[in-house]
Amino acid sequence: MIQNPILKAGALLLIFTVVSIFFVSLTQDSTKDKIKYNEDQLLIKRLGELVSGYDNNILEEKFLKKTKLHGVEQSIGIYPAKKNNKIFAYLIEHTYPNGYSGNIRLLTGIDINNKLLGVRVITHRETPGLGDKIETKKSNWIEQFRGLSLLNPVKSEWKVKRDGGVFDSFTGATITPRAIVTASYQVLVLFTQKNLMKNLEK
Repeated sequence: MIQNPILKAGALLLIFTVVSIFFVSLTQDSTKDKIKYNEDQLLIKRLGELVSGYDNNILEEKFLKKTKLHGVEQSIGIYPAKKNNKIFAYLIEHTYPNGYSGNIRLLTGIDINNKLLGVRVITHRETPGLGDKIETKKSNWIEQFRGLSLLNPVKSEWKVKRDGGVFDSFTGATITPRAIVTASYQVLVLFTQKNLMKNLEK
């Protein structure tokens, strides 16, 4: 039995620290699983909003490709949508780094004719009440990308109206819609490059 008060206090502190670390670690592990589950459910929902009619396990067939996109090197996730074992669309998960409040994680659907199936936001930190109108639960602004391509509109019009393009921005917020327009155009450019397509088809 420890008689020295200082040693006794030190031992109690050590025991308390070890127990605290154990419970914090346990909480983090359980929270991590919950967060991962929620993220997967949101991703499944977003995938379903952009493409339907596929008969493959689109989540399990996801593959990663390291490339330069939006001015930064990043690992993009690519989900092939197949019907009768034939790919008819790709869903690309990528990060645009220049939103008003930093990274915007996006899911962009592109069919084999290089047309947009649509764009959805996975995560962002844009200003509530302003920039968050890129979410479908806040507005239908992001729905306007469906069916667009590199030729429709032409390159000079892939901008918000304030910059001379054809896309609306939000009252009091231009940076966020500008980010989505730019990100959508740039991922279309990357996707239609022949070298990327060859890699995807392997």
